[in-house]
Amino acid sequence: MEKYFNINDAGMSIRCKLYAKDGNDVKTVVLCGLGFGSDKDNRSAARIAKHALDKNRGVAVITFNWPCHGDDVKKTLRLNDCDAYLGAVLSWIGARYPGAALFAYATSFGGYLFLKYVSEHGNPFKKIALRCPAVTLHDVLTQTIMTEADLARVEKGKPAAVGFDRKVEIDKAFLDSVKEADITQRDFLPYADDLFILHGTKDEIVPFDAVKAFAENNVIEFTPVENADHRFQSPEKMDFVIAELFAFFGLK
Repeated sequence: MEKYFNINDAGMSIRCKLYAKDGNDVKTVVLCGLGFGSDKDNRSAARIAKHALDKNRGVAVITFNWPCHGDDVKKTLRLNDCDAYLGAVLSWIGARYPGAALFAYATSFGGYLFLKYVSEHGNPFKKIALRCPAVTLHDVLTQTIMTEADLARVEKGKPAAVGFDRKVEIDKAFLDSVKEADITQRDFLPYADDLFILHGTKDEIVPFDAVKAFAENNVIEFTPVENADHRFQSPEKMDFVIAELFAFFGLK
């Protein structure tokens, strides 16, 4: 079963998608945090959901749009809105599926936002698996994703539509907030046992060495995936990721 739904709370209208065989019999929830420009219909998340539902009973997978992503109605991207969206989704899951085991899988931008949330609010998840998390998000945006023209426009106080397949408007206030919220300077040692990072050695967006150093500094289990790019476009390498993350979760 695939079902779209909205979470309407405190002026927010969060577009979500639920994958479940039976939405009334859920004992385990996997919440997906998607990358920059991605939306709730992300194909990799759908693939993970198929595996989860085919191999396990009582599992639900949930995706949602970050602010300004997909069909979200917000016009200005702000870190505090991203934080509020994640908090609202977690509250909804807690109310809808009380007592369910809650796991997280997040990629790139989503990985940064999940880590930021944990550092500021504590860890609501049983386990968190991250693929290519953008731990150096400010550098990723300004040195890889944005063009020189984008940067010049933002420095002049104008928003720039940035990204690859799908564009998201960002402005100087957003970039400044990301620079200030540098998660590489935060302590994740208290959560290390519940964190797992996979990263492609050929990642062209998020530097492999930066994420490896982040994992080592926080004693987080880190698995390099040889010759994998940022999007893990190779089906075989994505199959490896799926097998590793479900093993980490203790699921099939």
